[in-house]
Amino acid sequence: MGPLEGITIIELAGIGPGPFCAMMLADMGADVVRIDRAGAVRGGDPDDPPKDTLLRNRRSIGIDLKNPDGVEAVLKMVESADGLIEGFRPGVTERLGLGPDDCAARNPALVYGRMTGWGQEGPYANAAGHDINYIALAGALEPIGRVGGPPHPPLNLVGDFGGGGMYLAFGMVCGILEARRSGQGQVVDAAMVDGAASLINFIWGMKASGFWGPERGTNLLDTGSHFYDVYECADGTYVSIGSIEPQFYAELLELSGFGADEDLPAQMDREQWPAMSERLGEIFRSKTRAEWCEIMEHTDVCFAPVLSPEEAAEHPHNVARGTFVEVAGLTQAGPAPRFSRTSPEITRPAPHPGQHTDEILAQFGLDDDHIAKLHDTGAVV
Repeated sequence: MGPLEGITIIELAGIGPGPFCAMMLADMGADVVRIDRAGAVRGGDPDDPPKDTLLRNRRSIGIDLKNPDGVEAVLKMVESADGLIEGFRPGVTERLGLGPDDCAARNPALVYGRMTGWGQEGPYANAAGHDINYIALAGALEPIGRVGGPPHPPLNLVGDFGGGGMYLAFGMVCGILEARRSGQGQVVDAAMVDGAASLINFIWGMKASGFWGPERGTNLLDTGSHFYDVYECADGTYVSIGSIEPQFYAELLELSGFGADEDLPAQMDREQWPAMSERLGEIFRSKTRAEWCEIMEHTDVCFAPVLSPEEAAEHPHNVARGTFVEVAGLTQAGPAPRFSRTSPEITRPAPHPGQHTDEILAQFGLDDDHIAKLHDTGAVV
């Protein structure tokens, strides 16, 4: 149904950015087959699917990747796939017999996606790490935070998902498009440290132009300016303000209640930003979030209430767009982006590990006798 319909991807089960990449591809219509470890297969009621939304829109097969027959089953699947994604440390799939060269020998046009934190080479390549470490080394964590305080980790959005899974998904689509022209596959080395560094290219430009100083929390977009920040309201909730352009800033001053005749400093007078932030803070604490929504929503202030995920799912704008959906009783964000003709959709909830083993093996050309033998040897579950 989606724009990637007809593309087949094999996903070697992992956590975080790998499943996020697979979800993005599957949401767009690709047939993504998740290979779970045989030891993870414990049954499960299909009517009570797992709650992990990152696993949606695909089927699962349970394979013992340390069993030669299991490895051979994966290579059989590779023969008719467009791509494979894995998120192990460098060298792991090579030791399993499922590395890029092993797979290319079966399918020269296969695009082989590798998701790591540090990349396939470099001094840190074999070190353990998590999102917070990757974005720290990329220079993406240090600028995030308020003046006088430490860097503030932005959940695991910048490394795992923004700099990791999304870049791998983009790389896979690029690689598959090129392979369809050339007939040759290649390896996509998606490292979170690279992706996170790419995400802050804008800040490099701001620094080079002299518009971004070295001290955290004193710049235009890092809560240094009073017109690009979040403010607490009388009821303990928050609103967001992004009145950068002069005409939007003028509307902020008007609607927030600054006196029209008051002699205010220029918007870009950085020395006055802290004092103006304090004054705006006092003003916003004088009313509830609902009251500020009545005043500022649908204006050019560049305003929005700061919502919890549950509140976001119920906000009229998101409801009107169908931004959130419910699948198997679980609220979650729907596929993004949207397309005018090949509309993506969620066709199935997350699978239990190994839920579709026999169905998938048959799809990739294994007959009943071969499937029975794989079960007998413990290669598949």
